[in-house]
Amino acid sequence: MLEHLFSSWKIGNLEIKNRLVVSPMVSNCCTTDGKATEKYAAYLEERAKGGWGLIITEDYIVAPNGRGFPNAAGLWEDSQIEGHRKMVERVHSHDTKIFAQLLHAGRQTDEAHTGTQPVAPSPIPCPNMDTLPHELTTEEVYEIISRFGDTARRCKECGFDGVQIHAGHGYLISQFISSYSNKRTDEFGGSLLRRMRFPVSIIRDIRAKCGADFPIDIKISGDEMVPGGLAIADMQAAAMLFEQAGVNSFTVSVGVYECWHVQSPSPVRSHAWRLNDAAAIKSVVNVPVMTVGRINDPFIAEGILRSGKADAVAMARQSLADPYLPKKAMAGDFEDIIHCTSCLQGCDKAIGKLQPIKCMLNPLTARETELAVTPAQEKKKVFIAGGGPGGMEAAIVAAQRGHDVTLFEQSGRLGGLLYTATIPPWKGELSAFIAWQIQKMKRLGVKVYTNTALTPGIVDACKPDTVLVATGSSPVVPAIPGVDSRRVLHADAVLEERVAVGKHVAVIGGGLIGAETANYLVHHNHTACIIEMLPEIAVQEPNAMRIFLLAKLEEKNVALHTSSKVEKINADGTIVISSNGAEQVVGPFDSIVLAVGRAPESSLAEALKGKAPVVTLVGNAKEPGDGEDAIEDGYIAGLNV
Repeated sequence: MLEHLFSSWKIGNLEIKNRLVVSPMVSNCCTTDGKATEKYAAYLEERAKGGWGLIITEDYIVAPNGRGFPNAAGLWEDSQIEGHRKMVERVHSHDTKIFAQLLHAGRQTDEAHTGTQPVAPSPIPCPNMDTLPHELTTEEVYEIISRFGDTARRCKECGFDGVQIHAGHGYLISQFISSYSNKRTDEFGGSLLRRMRFPVSIIRDIRAKCGADFPIDIKISGDEMVPGGLAIADMQAAAMLFEQAGVNSFTVSVGVYECWHVQSPSPVRSHAWRLNDAAAIKSVVNVPVMTVGRINDPFIAEGILRSGKADAVAMARQSLADPYLPKKAMAGDFEDIIHCTSCLQGCDKAIGKLQPIKCMLNPLTARETELAVTPAQEKKKVFIAGGGPGGMEAAIVAAQRGHDVTLFEQSGRLGGLLYTATIPPWKGELSAFIAWQIQKMKRLGVKVYTNTALTPGIVDACKPDTVLVATGSSPVVPAIPGVDSRRVLHADAVLEERVAVGKHVAVIGGGLIGAETANYLVHHNHTACIIEMLPEIAVQEPNAMRIFLLAKLEEKNVALHTSSKVEKINADGTIVISSNGAEQVVGPFDSIVLAVGRAPESSLAEALKGKAPVVTLVGNAKEPGDGEDAIEDGYIAGLNV
């Protein structure tokens, strides 16, 4: 069924073995002076091992003042070539082509990253950065044009098969193209044709320095999605000019920093949600067009290609979740593919903290060398208590290492709180990972007992070498007068529909669980309010998801009582809250849902002391956290057996 996906194609004269492309994503894995590291090389090589036809790297900075992140890759000087050349050789050894993305951030950075004032076509700050940029002089513009060409020449010397010019996402080139950010009146400003002079000159400079046959892809935002920004008709015109200047292919994305949440779309967005933008560009050019944007499945990718709307499919976060998707799909092993859920818990969160990139579902991401699974020197009998994501991850890794693994889950369902997290709107795709963990354990021969709690008696009788206690956490019950009322329920019981919920509901606690529970309730015809001690709600939610969650709660008229403490729950369902020293009564409510945190459920570890040689707490049983914390801790626990 995937004959289009696994057919070869060309960018210029370069033949690529399939139409699966790793699109650029900041990894924060290079040095502060732009040089390649072992972490960076191993990260990219892993995707080459996985069978992708083309990898397009993260941004290679053309000048030190053009970096958007402190550990971005760079080829702005010859001393950086050697390390990147060795990385390219490793990628090529797996029959994968690799392009370097060329970038100058322009005004979408700050002095903390560049050490100097950002630059831009006009002295107008990026609304998201709020840093006044220096307006480039005409002479400085020509210097940057030359820097793009020089960096492309270094890329060619490194052995890269081509380059991608980043002319989208609101970076410097798109700042010149768009009248949203370009107010110049010299030769680089004015009409679209004049604003296009900057990128067209860059293309010509690259051609002059790298030759007519060196492949050039250009990444554009089909729609900037800001008032007065570029829209698809503008980009169709720009695309024709790019092709005339010598571009060999297009990658069509969306947005600028002001609408940053569209560039790494959350589960709110549909799969391949910008495909029609790619189709619009494809309709006016005669070179290949790649589409990108929440594509996580080989069958979706095949459908895109059969539709004729794009010539190749680029995936960034899916390559984090499963770098081996191409090989698995080619082998027909679809059940073994880990599908990206767009949770943003690892990738966006790590990048936002300026840390090396991560993936909630794949702890090996950007730690391919340090966390590699290797056979155990001594095979052990391993018992695991708890079938949540941490316990199952520990079972998978321990079994991969050759241990004899048995997992006990006291309930009738595997998945733990991650299953509960699939229930609110937009979160359903998380269930795919639970299903993957279950089938993976089955393949590896892990013995799984549901409706069976691991007890000291079982351990006494069976004598395992190691017990991993992944029993999770339990809801915290605050010491509030009236909290023992029959009206008071726990959030996980509400989401799993283990209890009846009245029409009018108050949710005490506005963290991630409380906010998601309120969203679930109002989507099921309840009314809801949230009472939260902090000034804001859902602060743990990744920002690209939080913006939609808050908008939906507002749309559904969810009342927010922030900076408020619950003093008392009355028998009639009213609640006394205090805020800034003043008390008020809200309600009455038919049901009151507690979502004020969770405490480790670690009693089994205490009970097992002296009954097994090694007893280790895992995940939430050690310290409550999110899904990423539980899965990573389970993975490491499996490695350490």
